[in-house]
Amino acid sequence: MKKLLSLFTLILTLLIVQPAFAALTRLADNVYAYVGSQDAAPTHSFAANAGIVIGRDGVLVVDTLISAKEGERFLADIRAVTDKPIRYVVNTHTHLDHALGNSVFAKQGATIIAHEADRTLLATQGAAILQKASNYGLKPEDMAGTEIAVPTLAFSERMTIDLGDETVQLLRFAPSHTVGSLVVYLPAKKLLFSGDILFTDFHPNLVDGDLDGWVKTLDNLLAMEMEQIVPGHGPLSTKKDLQEMKAYILLFDSKAKELAATAQDAEATAAELLKILPKRSLAEWMVLHNVAGRYTAKK
Repeated sequence: MKKLLSLFTLILTLLIVQPAFAALTRLADNVYAYVGSQDAAPTHSFAANAGIVIGRDGVLVVDTLISAKEGERFLADIRAVTDKPIRYVVNTHTHLDHALGNSVFAKQGATIIAHEADRTLLATQGAAILQKASNYGLKPEDMAGTEIAVPTLAFSERMTIDLGDETVQLLRFAPSHTVGSLVVYLPAKKLLFSGDILFTDFHPNLVDGDLDGWVKTLDNLLAMEMEQIVPGHGPLSTKKDLQEMKAYILLFDSKAKELAATAQDAEATAAELLKILPKRSLAEWMVLHNVAGRYTAKK
């Protein structure tokens, strides 16, 4: 009986103390990703997704999360899946929740890749973003060991990476979520990492976006062959979610402009928008952030 009680106590302790972080999900025989986290805290990278593609010659990592701590967590999860060398990191864009873990992988010898515009953004603004991490709800201890690692390889429209037995395409169609937001496409798997071009069941960050270019990019993605999409935030997705993202952007922009024209303040505009917008489970606060950042002067 004592042994059973001790075992029960141990199991209960483990359940209590272990962080509620999901492990990498297997999407194909050589593709894994974080998808659909419900923990959108800043210390958990605002529930950003990230993933890996394993080839004969090594591993390609898609995004690196928000800090060295988060990057180390990701690296540990990768090592639970494969011991192959990490050859490449692709930043789908260089917002902090997707790119401030870069240094962890640079120390592994990985070549970090981004679109040329987002490489410039991280090079010129990365240090300031890191210094102001508290603005994003992050404490100094959350960012301990975090260094800015600027991508060393960049491209403008298209780049192909051969992992030995898997071809990976990096595509940027137009300015969208950021000027250089790109997608990572595995044509043989019909699988796409969209970065923040797609948010699923998660209110998107529109502040830095080129909305016309974003809609154009979504149209381009809808014309491609794909069966699985890893969004920047949210659960595993399909083309239906791309269509809903396009509709969300068009509705938000139209109604926000209309409401802002009546001289309402940001809070009132956001409250009205939440009555109109499709329901999403996470990041409702982002609606006010978008209104204040794009459409009104916050009062």
